[in-house]
Amino acid sequence: MEKAIENVRSNFNSIRTGRSNPSMLDKIEVEYYGSPVSLKSIAQISTPDASSLLVQPYDKSSLKAIEKAIVSSDVGMTPNNDGEVIRLSIPQLTSDRRKELSKIVSKQTEEGKVALRNIRRDALKAYEKLEKEKKLSEDNVKDLSSDLQKLTDEYIKKVDTIYKQKEKELLTV
Repeated sequence: MEKAIENVRSNFNSIRTGRSNPSMLDKIEVEYYGSPVSLKSIAQISTPDASSLLVQPYDKSSLKAIEKAIVSSDVGMTPNNDGEVIRLSIPQLTSDRRKELSKIVSKQTEEGKVALRNIRRDALKAYEKLEKEKKLSEDNVKDLSSDLQKLTDEYIKKVDTIYKQKEKELLTV
């Protein structure tokens, strides 16, 4: 369940708000010597100021590939390649784009909750299997099931809290 929460957090981090954040480029894959690698593994990503990102490749020959990967991604930024580094300026979000991003965040929140419910379902199946094998009594299964439900509810509240924070961040101009 912790992994599901971390997954939701990392998805939220890759959605841009008005400020620059290196994690916005986490999902970008670059074709490097014939195989796809993550951008952060072949370049240093920094934030010189609140509205721009600086991508410094460890190998200058990969600049074109990095630029191509950024253009073909869905981050909505145009790279500026000066032969040494790539600069990305982050445009101000329009209200329409904020609403669109809010819908994406909402969808990812629901996916996180579904992942948590699937974990609960799998655990319940495991409990039932142990009960059939006579390794757990019916009372034990009921106790474990209610504890599991409480835990699931707790994690769903965590996802909701993260969602509210991200939505507030998105909709604050």
